[in-house]
Amino acid sequence: MSEVARTTAAATATGQAPEPGGRVLPRLLHPMAWWIWALALATAVSRTDNPLLLALVLAVLGYVVSARRTEAPWARGFVYYLYLALTVVAVRVVFRAVFATGVTPRDHFLFALPHLPTPDWYAGIRIGGPVSLEALLSAATDGLRLACMLCCVGAANTLANPKRALRVLPGALYELGVAVTVAISVAPQLVQSVQRVLRARKLRAGDTRGVRALRGVVVPVLEDALERSLRLAAAMDSRGYGRAGRATPRSRRITGALMLVGMCGLCAGAYGLLDATAPALLGLPALGAGAALCVTGLRLGGRRVTRTTYRPDPWRLPEWAVAGAGVLSAVLFLTHLGYDPARLNATLYPLTWPDLPLVPTAAILLAGTAGFVAPPPSPVRRADAP
Repeated sequence: MSEVARTTAAATATGQAPEPGGRVLPRLLHPMAWWIWALALATAVSRTDNPLLLALVLAVLGYVVSARRTEAPWARGFVYYLYLALTVVAVRVVFRAVFATGVTPRDHFLFALPHLPTPDWYAGIRIGGPVSLEALLSAATDGLRLACMLCCVGAANTLANPKRALRVLPGALYELGVAVTVAISVAPQLVQSVQRVLRARKLRAGDTRGVRALRGVVVPVLEDALERSLRLAAAMDSRGYGRAGRATPRSRRITGALMLVGMCGLCAGAYGLLDATAPALLGLPALGAGAALCVTGLRLGGRRVTRTTYRPDPWRLPEWAVAGAGVLSAVLFLTHLGYDPARLNATLYPLTWPDLPLVPTAAILLAGTAGFVAPPPSPVRRADAP
């Protein structure tokens, strides 16, 4: 087998597009694969407040994002999600210290804040007073869990192209997808317009700073934005945006009822998964039934919109591997196979160092395999055939 044939076979197996000369072109992973992976990992995070497991999740997210992000503008925002995560933890700890619940003989006293007396109708809320180590650690672990869930969403936004993600939305969300696509394009286009105007003023030896230069920059930027809007409207009109299919009042009512009941089922299922004391029917059964009803409603609602997709994103082996790694990780956390579920929680009474259970650790590392099973974001050049 020649070098070109081997390169073509390897590229086909990994989901990349080979060139005739034997070079492999980069292929971005399907955006829904990244979202499934991230949401499944967030579901796993919601089942634990073990700080060691949560720190491992942050490490996995950082590795996957650094290994598979592109150079696009939206791919540089993960660091801001990390800042937001630190803010969430800090706010959670500060609120727990201010609205203290008191110190019991079992707690380790740290410090005391000035106590503010509250009226009788404000009973149950304590402002200030003694603060214990256990209270701050409990607030920190709760905040860290929420921070990890935010970082999971941030990783999906960083790795998945938002425009390509909106392109795969069902037909029922057609108008919403168009509006969001136009909205997310505004900021990058304005930045590019400002940069072009500033470069032009520098070439003409004009002022680029100060109040006098503001009018010379704002007016061309607004003119460029208006021109871009007109070109976008013409392009959307030529591609058939705004077409509407036929839908009877009966089908609209059925679609609305399915979506309403399905959303209620999703809410009930999410509550059942987050609350360990909830009935069993409020967990996965309600979540599955709600998802099925929502999918049915979206399919019925999408019949009124007929559209075609230019070069649809393929769903191949890398997509199955990435999505499957996240889903399997969530399943191991939800089913508690092979480990004691109590080890997923931090032990504060008595205050001990948290354990690192083997199965949950392996589940998180399994989710981290998305960092090398997904196609690389940059082209991998092969040697041309002789």
